[in-house]
Amino acid sequence: MTVLIAAAELADQLARGGRVRLLDVRWALGDAHGRKKYLAGHLPGAVFVDLETELADPPSAAAGRHPMPSLQRLQSAARRWGIRDGDAVVAYDATGGLAAARAWWLLRWAGLSDVRIMDGGLDAWLRVGGPLETGDVVPESGDVTLTGGGMPVLSIEEAAQLPATGGLLLDARAGERYRGEVEPVDPRAGHVPGAVSAPTTENLGADGTFRPAEDLRERFTVLGVEAGQPVGVYCGSGVTAAHEVAAMAVAGVEAALWPGSWSQWSSDPSRPAVTGRDPG
Repeated sequence: MTVLIAAAELADQLARGGRVRLLDVRWALGDAHGRKKYLAGHLPGAVFVDLETELADPPSAAAGRHPMPSLQRLQSAARRWGIRDGDAVVAYDATGGLAAARAWWLLRWAGLSDVRIMDGGLDAWLRVGGPLETGDVVPESGDVTLTGGGMPVLSIEEAAQLPATGGLLLDARAGERYRGEVEPVDPRAGHVPGAVSAPTTENLGADGTFRPAEDLRERFTVLGVEAGQPVGVYCGSGVTAAHEVAAMAVAGVEAALWPGSWSQWSSDPSRPAVTGRDPG
């Protein structure tokens, strides 16, 4: 699976007139100014994608803060973005792919095969001298047809059972949230029993690009990934966990995403929460 595209390669494709639908997915927890930043400067032709309203259904205690959108809603959004059947799609953000990976994962889950994350995001684009444009881009409506089923997904019950049945469940949140030292947004602190701490930010190098595939393979091996073993990933609400799934795909490992993640688990008082460094 090809996950990433370098900024220089993307610039070359665009200069040659290649048809690539660009998605600007600037979002971060607690930052509601993604669209404002997009309007101030984005890749030429890029369409703004609102993670909260287009890459997620409304939040609920039963499903979490960013439930997966229905296939119909995602298809309507993808057509608004101008995606046509057969298009190449590249998503980017300004946070090393932590938000863009959500668009990458959803579109791959929805059945599109040529979807990539621009490695390093906006900073990488600027480092290679890529131009920016301001204002909004409203493309002609696309005709893409989404089918679903393209990426593995875990339910809350499947995630709960994974560590006890020989699988590996990775927690992609920051270490202090995994340990239960802080919890800025969800009802309770801690982690799912048996989950292993694997902060998503450790998938990136100092320049905000993904670490080389061999480094990522070594990282996930140390975390306990074994050949043929079922692997699942969660985070706070299924956003940065998609980045971990992408990093594992770079390393040649298939992992399932649990969209509800800790926001779903911690909203159910009957679910136990473990604190501290040990999986429990």
